[in-house]
Amino acid sequence: MSYLLPHLQNGWEVDQAIVTEEDRVVILRFGRNTDATCMVQDEVYGKIAEKVKNFAVIYVVDIDKVKDFNEMYELYDDCSTMFFF
Repeated sequence: MSYLLPHLQNGWEVDQAIVTEEDRVVILRFGRNTDATCMVQDEVYGKIAEKVKNFAVIYVVDIDKVKDFNEMYELYDDCSTMFFF
């Protein structure tokens, strides 16, 4: 279900998503698109994305492709969600 959500492909895109969004909460799901837990979360996020679009934006970040934040944010779990405001 992650195909329903926008993907951030590199560290710069992640940074820009966080720093340029002024009015809404930025929700970042860090994990692997093939992980079962992430798939369940992505399905939920996909269902609520339209409902929360006025106050939150949801992005998916694959920790195998975008490794810039794995150590900084201690992303050792298979699936993690972070909120930025």
